Amino acid sequence: MLKEFKEFAMKGNLVDIAVGFVMGAAFNKVVASFTGGIVSPLIGLIFDSDLKALKYKLKDGTLNDAGEMVGEVFLEYGTFLTNVIDFIIVAFVMFMVVKGVNKMKKKEEPAPEAPAGPSQEDLLAEIRDLLKK
Repeated sequence: MLKEFKEFAMKGNLVDIAVGFVMGAAFNKVVASFTGGIVSPLIGLIFDSDLKALKYKLKDGTLNDAGEMVGEVFLEYGTFLTNVIDFIIVAFVMFMVVKGVNKMKKKEEPAPEAPAGPSQEDLLAEIRDLLKK
C-alpha cells in the first residue's frame, strides 16, 4: 500500500499540481499586498478614506462598564471590494499564463497518411489475372 501511494504521489502531474498550488498561494499573497498597499489607497483617494475601512453600520452598540463599545454590527463592503479586486487580478494573470502556455505548446502534427496503394478493384483484377495463368 505504501509503495502504491509513493507511485501515485510521485506522478508528474500530481507534483506539477502541488508546485502550481504553492506558487499560486505565494502569488496570491503578492497580489493581496499589491491591492492593499497600492490599489486600495489610490481608490481610497476617490472615496476620501481607506478602501478596506469602508463599512456600513447595521446596528449600534452599547457602552459596557469599561467604556468600550460592544454589540456593533458592520457590513464591511470595503474588505469585500478589496478581495474582488484581488480575484480579478489573479484571474487575469492566470488567464494570461494559460494563454501563453497554450501558445508555446507544440502543435501536434497530424499523422502522415498511409501511402495510397492500389484500390480493391485493382487487387481483384490482379488476382484474377494471376489465376488465369
